[in-house]
Amino acid sequence: MQRRQGREATRGRRKTADAVPTTRPTRATSNGADESRNLVNSLSKGLRVLEAFSAERPEMTLSEVARAAGLDPGTTFRMLNTLVMLGYIARVPESRRFRLTLKVVDLGLHAIGRSDLRELSRPILRSLVGEISEAASVGVLDGADILYVERVRAGLIRLGVDIRIGTNIPAVSGVIGHAILAFLPPAELDRVLAMQPRRGELTVHSMPRSELLRTLETVRRQGYALQDSMFGNGLRILAAPVLDADGYPVAAVSVAAPAIRLTLEEFRARALDPVRAAAADIARAVQASGTVSAAV
Repeated sequence: MQRRQGREATRGRRKTADAVPTTRPTRATSNGADESRNLVNSLSKGLRVLEAFSAERPEMTLSEVARAAGLDPGTTFRMLNTLVMLGYIARVPESRRFRLTLKVVDLGLHAIGRSDLRELSRPILRSLVGEISEAASVGVLDGADILYVERVRAGLIRLGVDIRIGTNIPAVSGVIGHAILAFLPPAELDRVLAMQPRRGELTVHSMPRSELLRTLETVRRQGYALQDSMFGNGLRILAAPVLDADGYPVAAVSVAAPAIRLTLEEFRARALDPVRAAAADIARAVQASGTVSAAV
């Protein structure tokens, strides 16, 4: 009798334990909401596949894409096939490799929305390339980043890094970024510095905030930014802001030349006046067109 009562008590405890619901912790945001419910995992994975391609990895096999995107091969296979069907990725003929298509470029250019600025600045940039520098660029502020919207190089020369239209770099880490940040209103500068830059193709450790603010004060006082590239590519960069009628920096113009050819002072002496003139020309063209906003 005692053994039977013991078995019944044990079964009762098991049923009670089975009846207790189990819960899994959820990732909560600072306001207590479960942010994961707003995340579309398949879209996130598809974008990771697109971002896996770069100038250094223009063509990849499925396994290489999976490794670069941090996904398993099965998921990568489905994402690649979907993107191929949608026209964003193409199979390289007679190989097992994949590459991005120009449809991705079109998507990026739509996002940039700066075809007018590109058209206005291109002939002006051409005048800067050659005797003065080996590359000239126009960049705009996009959040905490500088987005390159136009670039002209001398011939087919490849400089230390492959900056292209659509490349983004942290604004605090580039000379062209300093030329824009230095002329922002104080409240907007604080807002930009509080933001996190996107994960771009080029990354560099940024300088301490106190040093950055001193640098920006110097740039604001002299009207241009000049220093060796912070990406360690052996380039000297000079940049000047493109200011609208209210003195707001809608963009910046930069030129680059190998450091082994010119000292900083020699580069400044040769490039400063032409770059300032180019920035003023673009500013006048922008004001006349009346179609370029201050942000992307």
